[in-house]
Amino acid sequence: MQRRKRPPRAGALADSPPLKILTQIILLQAAYYTCATVLILFTVLAAGKPFSLDLILSWRSLRGDTTVGWTLGLCWMLDSFLGVIFLLLLVSRSKLILDFVLTIHVLHFIITSVYSKSLPSNWLWWLLQVASAALMTTLGIWSCQWRELRPMSFGANTGGTSSQTKSNGGTVDDAEDVIGHTRGRGRGKGRDGAGAYEMVGMEVTNGSV
Repeated sequence: MQRRKRPPRAGALADSPPLKILTQIILLQAAYYTCATVLILFTVLAAGKPFSLDLILSWRSLRGDTTVGWTLGLCWMLDSFLGVIFLLLLVSRSKLILDFVLTIHVLHFIITSVYSKSLPSNWLWWLLQVASAALMTTLGIWSCQWRELRPMSFGANTGGTSSQTKSNGGTVDDAEDVIGHTRGRGRGKGRDGAGAYEMVGMEVTNGSV
């Protein structure tokens, strides 16, 4: 007997159009590098150091025995923290966060390897990628779940209803009388809607009912 295929989990990437997924990946990757460039450029200018693309695209710049390497690592972690905002805006689904975070870091690995013409062999670079992916995944899932579970407000206005009732000439007492009368008429009605009756007063004449 042929085994049935397991249905894909809800919210998987298969539920989204390929063009939309590709657009989200491009925008997230562009935002990832843009924020990193701004942070690293500001840090380099503040320190009075020359700026180059090696600081962004080369894994050799992330060295654990230099101050520049640790400073770049801090900038990349701050960049990952800011990337959570773009995940919330562009993805906004907690079940897709891990897929997009891994895609960002895999593309960064490919771009870095191609630019440096060798695979990363620096332990600080690998440690930074693990910490960055963990930070973006944790905060991204938490922020998206907070947004998904936030109660919706429909903007009910009780004051408007009260004003409308008064403008129609009705009062609160009249409304209560109508409700009580309606409840009295419905008492004794069966489940099938038959047998409805109304309680009426009884007249007493000559000492008899």
